Amino acid sequence: MRNLWIFINRYNAFFLFVIFFTIGVVLTVRNNAYQRSVTFNSTNEVVGHAYIRLNIFKRYLNLGEVNDSLARENARLNTAILALKNIDTAKNEVIKDTVNHVQYTYLAARVIKNSVTLRNNVITINKGTLDGIESGMAVISAGRGVVGIIRDVSPHLATIESLLNKDAKISVSIKSTKALGSLVWGDRNSDYKKAFIKDVPNHFQVKLGDTVITSGFGSFPPGIPVGSISNRGISTGDNFLTIEIKLYNDFSTLQYVYVIKDKLAQEEKSLELKLPNEQ
Repeated sequence: MRNLWIFINRYNAFFLFVIFFTIGVVLTVRNNAYQRSVTFNSTNEVVGHAYIRLNIFKRYLNLGEVNDSLARENARLNTAILALKNIDTAKNEVIKDTVNHVQYTYLAARVIKNSVTLRNNVITINKGTLDGIESGMAVISAGRGVVGIIRDVSPHLATIESLLNKDAKISVSIKSTKALGSLVWGDRNSDYKKAFIKDVPNHFQVKLGDTVITSGFGSFPPGIPVGSISNRGISTGDNFLTIEIKLYNDFSTLQYVYVIKDKLAQEEKSLELKLPNEQ
């Protein structure tokens, strides 16, 4: 306390100046319209800039919530687009509730774990059985590129067998020629931006840059973009080609994905189980 009084006594002139200066400013602003107007305008401008900075900071903190909301909205819009595409215009009936007539619907999910450098890469998402997720469902990215297939599911989480997995195999088609093949990846040393189409008959004319899409056989609906041809093919000596493609998806930056629910999946499986086994 003694040191405080010594400090105040030593700088008492400065403190008195600050006090009297503050009183003078207050009296000037209160009793002069022009000074009052200038002061208020300046104060409002400073406060306004402070609020702008604060709002920018708040928006930054809410980016996660905003992204989740946008992902859900995209899922709803993609489902609506599929509904419109699947209306049978040859019929005379008017379909009012088109969503109920759609085979595929989308569910947005956030990626919480991912890898691209392993031999068998797996992706974990924040949706599970409580959200209607089941093993075998197809998964695509926000850019509508193929991601993989749902493998294991818990109440709140699910794992995806990534396309970057040695066991992954997806039926695809070359858009320009309709040629069918199996999309596969390589191994640990493979480029995560490339994959291969196997079992393409070598009589098809393949061009660089041709678009590759899902064929509709299996879990994926037809027409989902996969990539573009970057190497026209290497003959395997048995009348088939192996074609290199550049994937549309950048698996290293995946943040949100869409799980595709096929309303006819269980019905299809039930029918297939009734078929006689091949000898």
